[in-house]
Amino acid sequence: MSDDSEDIVMEKEEELIEEEIDPLVSMAEKINDLEKELQYSAAEIINIRQRSIRDKNELNKYRSSTLAIRLFPIIDNLKRAIKSTINGKNISDSLIEGLKMTLDGMEDILKAEGVEKINIEDDKFDPSYMESIASISCPEGKNPGDVIEIIEEGYKLHDRVLRAAKVIVAEG
Repeated sequence: MSDDSEDIVMEKEEELIEEEIDPLVSMAEKINDLEKELQYSAAEIINIRQRSIRDKNELNKYRSSTLAIRLFPIIDNLKRAIKSTINGKNISDSLIEGLKMTLDGMEDILKAEGVEKINIEDDKFDPSYMESIASISCPEGKNPGDVIEIIEEGYKLHDRVLRAAKVIVAEG
C-alpha cells in the first residue's frame, strides 16, 4: 500500500471514530438538558404549591369580610335606635337594654372574626381609612385637618379597611 492509501484509510477510521463519539456526546448533552428541565419543573411545582398555600391562607384570613360588610348597616341602625330612644322617646328600659345587648353581641361576633372598629378619636384626617363627608371652619382648640365629628364608624379586618369611617374635618 502506498502512503496515500494509508492516509485515506486512517482518515476514514478517524471519521468513523468521530461519528461514534458524536452520538455519545450529543446524547450526554441531551441528558444534561433534560436534567436541567426536570430541575426547573420541580422548582416550578414547589413555587406553585407555596403560592397555593399563601393564597389559601389569605382567603381564610379575609373570609368573613363579606359578612361583616353586610352587618355594618344593621349595627348602625341599632346604634341610631338606641340613641333615639335615649334622647327622649318614651320606650321601656328593657327594650333599650335589649337593643344594647343585641348590638354588643353583634360587635363581639365581629371582633371574634377579627373585625375591629377603626379608632379615630382626636385624630388627624387620614384618607387611607377615613372618608371626609364635610368640612367646617376650624373651631377653637382644633387644628386644620383634625377630625371634628364621626358620622359613621369605620371597620377593618386585620390590615384591610372594610368600610372607611365617615367624618367631618376642620378646614384651615
